[in-house]
Amino acid sequence: MRIVIVGASGNAGTAVLRRLGRESGVELVGVARRLPGADAGEPYDGVRWHSCDVGAPGAADRLAEIFAGAAAVVHLAWQIQPSHDQRTLHRTNVGGSRAVVDAVLRAGVPALVYASSVGTYAPGPKDHPVSERWPATGVPGSSYSRDKAEVEAVLDAVEAEHPSLRVVRLRPGLIFQRDAGTEIARYFLGPLAPVRLLRYGRLPLVPAHRRLRMQGVHADDVADAYARAVLGDARGAFNVAADPVLSPELVARHFHGWTVPVAAPVLRAAARLTWHARLQPVDAGWVELALAAPLMSSHRAETELGWHPQVDALTALKDLFTGMSTQAGTPSPPLSTSPDLPGRPTALLKAKPPGHSNPY
Repeated sequence: MRIVIVGASGNAGTAVLRRLGRESGVELVGVARRLPGADAGEPYDGVRWHSCDVGAPGAADRLAEIFAGAAAVVHLAWQIQPSHDQRTLHRTNVGGSRAVVDAVLRAGVPALVYASSVGTYAPGPKDHPVSERWPATGVPGSSYSRDKAEVEAVLDAVEAEHPSLRVVRLRPGLIFQRDAGTEIARYFLGPLAPVRLLRYGRLPLVPAHRRLRMQGVHADDVADAYARAVLGDARGAFNVAADPVLSPELVARHFHGWTVPVAAPVLRAAARLTWHARLQPVDAGWVELALAAPLMSSHRAETELGWHPQVDALTALKDLFTGMSTQAGTPSPPLSTSPDLPGRPTALLKAKPPGHSNPY
């Protein structure tokens, strides 16, 4: 069974390679813009790699050649940075997704599993979970959410026009693992965040707002959901998240810190000002998304995929924090620990401010 994974070298992709690598009779093909080296080791060895920038002109032609003969394509490729270049992000995220879908249809691949997100949902409740029927129209003000919702609309049209194509959309919460510690710190915190404090299991101050309630899941559990979607016959959307809900109070209690109440306008303004000043890499849209994204029920994944998380969300967060504090990573370009990449202190000294340049 030949399975092609687009974006196979990133956070979720690395975990998917680990999980599917345990399956017998599976041939794994990885697609990425920059490839792991020949000496990268597990889980990248034993994978047939192809280099392709999914957002580049002609990408669909190249991808169709790679997809030929595949039983399924898993589309994980998504670009978070550089946040100051929204045109590049849309080119990769929406244009690249269109190229993947086009190539799947051209190559006659029978199944497409797409990495959606909680970010695709319209604003929703924080006191009870919603099902996959909640509107997938995005959160106004968040470019990430807008792009996720646009791709979901593309898939709606594809499913209507090509009912024989089995389309699965996984909508996970925040994805955590130790090996993604350096990557996530680069993409979301930047070079000035004192992540080494996490080495001692402490998070001194935690901003608190009644709507700052989010869900997380370990990358290995997300990978198991992808494997079940690929190897089974399920269709449609599946929420993927673990308990407990990560509230400021819970995080502060477990990391020996204090909550600091902050009004939503202050959170937005702080993000906006520090982003424009190139002090950190994420714009105010991420604050908007954190405040608005609903809590999700994973009941459908549990009953139809047989999926159950093996790691609770708090333990997964601790695993990520350990990775951040120890500068963990892998030999793949997205998870690299190179000090010269945007978002690292050394890069700042070399005039590579956070939110600029391609960190992949």
